[in-house]
Amino acid sequence: MPASHRADQCKTVMSMYTQAFKVLEILEKSDKSVETSELAESLSLSRSAVWKHINELRQLGYDITSSGDEGYILHDKNQDFRPHIIYKHLKTKFIGRRMRFFESIPSTIWYGKDLAEQGGIDEMDGMVIIAEEQTGGIGRMGRAWVSPAGGIWVTIVLKPQIPIDRLFMLTLAASVSVARVVRKMYDIGALIKWPNDIIIGDKKVAGILLELGAEGNKIDYCLVGIGIDANVNLESLNQTIRSTMTSISHEVNKDVDRAVLLAAVLKEFENRYEMISQGEFDAVIREWKNFSSTIGRRVRIVTLRTHFEGEAIDIDPNGALVVKKDNGKIERVIAGDCIHI
Repeated sequence: MPASHRADQCKTVMSMYTQAFKVLEILEKSDKSVETSELAESLSLSRSAVWKHINELRQLGYDITSSGDEGYILHDKNQDFRPHIIYKHLKTKFIGRRMRFFESIPSTIWYGKDLAEQGGIDEMDGMVIIAEEQTGGIGRMGRAWVSPAGGIWVTIVLKPQIPIDRLFMLTLAASVSVARVVRKMYDIGALIKWPNDIIIGDKKVAGILLELGAEGNKIDYCLVGIGIDANVNLESLNQTIRSTMTSISHEVNKDVDRAVLLAAVLKEFENRYEMISQGEFDAVIREWKNFSSTIGRRVRIVTLRTHFEGEAIDIDPNGALVVKKDNGKIERVIAGDCIHI
């Protein structure tokens, strides 16, 4: 999409959200239903405009019910991780300027895929789908991804104008973005474990998933899934999972502001997405290498067809892990499990 068209769309959406959030503010402050006429008079809007903004708020994920002539009631008040809170901290040009929020959903990736398959991807470019909880979260190779309340579970919908063989750059960009923000905001030494995990020490704190819709070499859409264990209560998880993961709140001994964290990650990602869109691949790869916990480590590689051990020495321009096997042979790994040993 041309930058000017995208900018115009974002201005329209931002204006619409600004008015809708004013309606939301009135509903949030009221301990009873608010009549349409009261909303219209307070904000100098027509009744049809109020109805339009109520519908937009419902699409965003707010639980608003109407009771005939009695007006509207907001049910999920005083929440600290909702679109209007995130929006206050957002500094992006287009990513996250459209949002959808769910208290609970099987998977933001699945929802994004269903949405993208319905068409109108140009209007959805940059949309962020957010869930408080995923009941059917998926990771690499279709594995279950535990996504309880307290985390950040999002999917970014994109229509990238980059070669299909460079799509892996979006995974690198998202990984770098999360690692940079965690390091900067919380002074924690987060690193990236190939191919798509962000770790603190030897425990996973975040992960990236990439899905796409394409015909041949033509990309219809791309979905970047980001999961961050922000304020996840580790004690609520079983011992097996708890032994392999951590949360930011656990590391800093207090809950973190998820709205601020997500807004910062989206901004960092947008910066790198723009670099990739302009062909600045090497700069992002260099950043990834600087944050890599895998390069220089002895690793065990397990793929669908083989397994072997060796030293991870690099990633190539296509994102494959370059491993020097014990017999001296160089192997490039495109997909598989990488275990640090």
